Amino acid sequence: MGSLFRSEEMRLCQMFLQSEAAYACVSELGELGLVQFKDLNAGVNAFQRTFVAEVRRCEEMERKLRYVEKEMLKENMKIPNFRENPKAPAPKEMNDLEVEFEKIDSELRQVTTNNEALKQNYLELTELREVLFKTQSYFATYGNDIQHMMEEETVGQQEEAIIGGIRQQQTAALGFFVGTVLREKVPVFERVMKFITHSTVFMRVEEIEKKFVDPISGDELSKCMFIVFYQGDQLRLKVKKVCEGMRGTIYPVPDSPQERNDMLNGVNTRIADLENVLAQSNEHRHRVLSNAQRELRSWTIKVEKIKAIYHTLNMFKIHQNSLHGECWFPVKAIDDIRRALSIGEKAGGSSIPSILQPMYTDEKPPTYYNTNKFVKGFQNIVDSYGVATYGEVNPAPYTIITFPFLFAVMFGDAGHGMIMFLFALALVINEKSISASRISNEIAKTFFGGRYIILLMGAFSVYTGMIYNDIFSKSFNIFGSKWYPHGLEDLDHVEDVQLDPITTHYNMTSYAIGIDPVWQPSTNKIMFLNSLKMKMAIILGVIQMLFGICLQVFNHIHFKSYIDIFIRFIPELLFLGCLFGYLVSQVIYKWIMFDATTSHCAPALLIHYINMFMFKYEFPSEGKEKCDPNLVYYKGQDIAQYAMFFIAILSVPVLLIVKPVYLICKNKKKNHGLSDHASLIHHEIPPGNGVVLEQINYNYDNEGFGNGRPKDGNGQVAAAVVIEEEEEHKPSGGHGDHEDHGTGEIVIHQAIHTIEFCLGCISHTASYLRLWALSLAHAQLSEVLWNMVLRMGMTMGGKYIGGIVIFIIFFIWANLTVAILLLMEGLSAFLHTLRLHWVEFQSKFYVGEGYRFLPFNFKHILNMESLEEVTG
Repeated sequence: MGSLFRSEEMRLCQMFLQSEAAYACVSELGELGLVQFKDLNAGVNAFQRTFVAEVRRCEEMERKLRYVEKEMLKENMKIPNFRENPKAPAPKEMNDLEVEFEKIDSELRQVTTNNEALKQNYLELTELREVLFKTQSYFATYGNDIQHMMEEETVGQQEEAIIGGIRQQQTAALGFFVGTVLREKVPVFERVMKFITHSTVFMRVEEIEKKFVDPISGDELSKCMFIVFYQGDQLRLKVKKVCEGMRGTIYPVPDSPQERNDMLNGVNTRIADLENVLAQSNEHRHRVLSNAQRELRSWTIKVEKIKAIYHTLNMFKIHQNSLHGECWFPVKAIDDIRRALSIGEKAGGSSIPSILQPMYTDEKPPTYYNTNKFVKGFQNIVDSYGVATYGEVNPAPYTIITFPFLFAVMFGDAGHGMIMFLFALALVINEKSISASRISNEIAKTFFGGRYIILLMGAFSVYTGMIYNDIFSKSFNIFGSKWYPHGLEDLDHVEDVQLDPITTHYNMTSYAIGIDPVWQPSTNKIMFLNSLKMKMAIILGVIQMLFGICLQVFNHIHFKSYIDIFIRFIPELLFLGCLFGYLVSQVIYKWIMFDATTSHCAPALLIHYINMFMFKYEFPSEGKEKCDPNLVYYKGQDIAQYAMFFIAILSVPVLLIVKPVYLICKNKKKNHGLSDHASLIHHEIPPGNGVVLEQINYNYDNEGFGNGRPKDGNGQVAAAVVIEEEEEHKPSGGHGDHEDHGTGEIVIHQAIHTIEFCLGCISHTASYLRLWALSLAHAQLSEVLWNMVLRMGMTMGGKYIGGIVIFIIFFIWANLTVAILLLMEGLSAFLHTLRLHWVEFQSKFYVGEGYRFLPFNFKHILNMESLEEVTG
């Protein structure tokens, strides 16, 4: 325990804090970040808890700080982050913070309100200036013809005006309205005006080129000026109502040109004065925000820490002058926790020390791994499937190697792997500056969080690319090919060649590292690589599944379920090993025992594997050909395969029957033992009925924290511990606990497990063929991009413009390589690797029914970028 191999050893303790020191103690524990508190008031309404008033005060301070932050963002002011970590202020300092925040909030709101009023006034005056200018221009151009233009436009509507009862007197005075309306409302405005007035008014709309700014939202506004001429008071009222309904603004424009000029001059003067006032108002507002800008980050951290502390204190039960809580923590952190409590006691001025009392419980502890930034990514991959049950083997240490390796088997290109490796290496080298820049893009944040995973995937891909001798779909002849061309002089210019190991191979020796480069131009390359990669996929898959089954042993030993070693581990190992382990051994045997000269006599493993289940064996005789691939190919093959088959078959009933029988007998024995403890006296409590009395006497270390029980002065425990089975503290059982299950449920559970394992061995083995399939697909896609894009570009352009063509084609090829082969194919290989680990590997030993250790700490507050992230 206490390593990455298993969860850290956890302890449940009761914590007794004095009221005057509780706040300071919890604050220090939050800085430490190694204690997870249990909510002892889960049934109490949030508004009825003890410190709800303090939480509300914090939320009110949050609201004020959020308002200040929002106003800063409006002014495009950045909130500086000095990487400071101020301590949570004492409760008495909350009053000082509230007074300061109230002062800043009221001053800023007053300045903002005045500023918005000035901006609104400035907007109206600016609109009025534009309206006066355009009205003056319009009357200067059409002033004498307006009556005639109106009569021409409305002559066709006279009959409608009679029907509507709105015929106007020809001698009525001609009036007009001038105003502005939003540009997007102009079409609706015109249709409504025409409908309401029956086209008896003369209206013209002209767009205002100047853009306006909404004083409240800051959005840009585009407006149009309208001028409506009417006759009569009825039309005047209708026009006014339409303008008000469409949120248009009507301005009082004089009839006389001289009055309009005077009004325009007056508006210009007022605008000039208002600009000076606005400049001073903006300067004062900016000064207020600048003063708050320097301290906003620190204030935010302080307020959030105070709120988090009071939320945690609401989980405690209060008894007189002390607070009682329960918490989980790693055993190795007990000294740090005591030190934090001691600091809190001094800060709170308490003369009575805090008490940390261990508790003995059957409740499952949380799972906690003390991971670093390198391991964290791989641990997250495992936890995404399910958090490990407390105490069981953690797959993450093995995933660090197997995950990037299986990815690389599918990705398998040294060139693409090198690009991926260099990209991740750049992220790792610059991780401090990138972390400080606060990435907001989710995709970029995902790549940065998995930088070490990408680094290893790239490094392993370079390795497998060297084994495949595949670099951007090309091969390198570094160590000299062990083949020679049959009937050809120059191998470098060979387009297609059929390789035959018997006639074109030197001395039957292999290429130094990986696959010989001569296979690249050969026509039978696919046939050779398919056979190799398919068999390697099966070998790797069976080895990983056998390793997963072997990891069961550590779980069985740790949970002291030694019977499972004999009734689960050994049968599963024999079943998988005798069927698919035997197949792998025969593949390796065939590689060793048969070479190119004897390949015509090599056995057909698929036929032999099928015959193993059909009990069909063909032995050599005088009338049969000696090199028949269906003949047995080693001495005692039939006996060995009979043994493998029957061992595997006999493992199934062991898996199916033995464990249920064992559990049923164990339950009957347990029930029989309980019946022997019939009450002999009135108040005797039989074992297991509500209250359990245990006489504990054992040695342990670490100052009374050996197994969650206190010790006496002699270093031993000798106490009658009474454990009440309260409703809220019911034990949840341990790993592999079936004692409380019924007989039918035990049988059904084991039958499902047996069927799932036996069928899974077949389907999971076949599933590993994705290693071969994706490796083939990646290699073919890379070759297509090379031949159809880059190689084609090299033959285009001729002597003079060929360089330009190559540059353009290379740019296209590079982009397609990154987009298709690195991103799309990389994501596909990543997902397939994820499935192989979650389903094929972890299902052999990993339960994943635990829950994560979530300690109370302030780390998330320090990582918070904005108050908008605060929830709840």
